[in-house]
Amino acid sequence: MKQNTLYLVIGALAVVVIALGAYIYHEQTKPKGVELKIDDKGISIQQN
Repeated sequence: MKQNTLYLVIGALAVVVIALGAYIYHEQTKPKGVELKIDDKGISIQQN
């Protein structure tokens, strides 16, 4: 029982580390400049 809980905790930590790494990679590879969005709310301009 304790061994299964340990595996569950290790698996959850691995998922968190992978998700955090993917988020950081995505944020660092964003293009710099101005972002223009056109959707049902209208047009929005955001500087990165």
